[in-house]
Amino acid sequence: MEKDQILEKSRKENKNQDIYEKEILKEGRNIGAATAGFLATVFFVIQILTGGGINYGLYAVVFSIPAAAFTVKAFRMKKKHEIFIAVIYIIFVLLLSASHIYNLVTSQAVR
Repeated sequence: MEKDQILEKSRKENKNQDIYEKEILKEGRNIGAATAGFLATVFFVIQILTGGGINYGLYAVVFSIPAAAFTVKAFRMKKKHEIFIAVIYIIFVLLLSASHIYNLVTSQAVR
């Protein structure tokens, strides 16, 4: 096979998507998720230190990112380990969301 034929075959297999570009986007998403987690932690700590209470909603949003990623991975790979991790993340996000909503409702009732 010639170089052009190999490249053409590769393009067809990858549906004209550049694998290098896909890897860069994947790395960007990972860095973005880590940055969101770091920023949420900074806001969380500042809110506690300034007497603003605990905002579980920040972490519900942050942990929804890996929850969604593992859910997609679990559906596509159908591996027990991936399903288990996805379920754990989903439960954690639901608990954080419920805690945040509960805090919002009870703090409104007190005022």
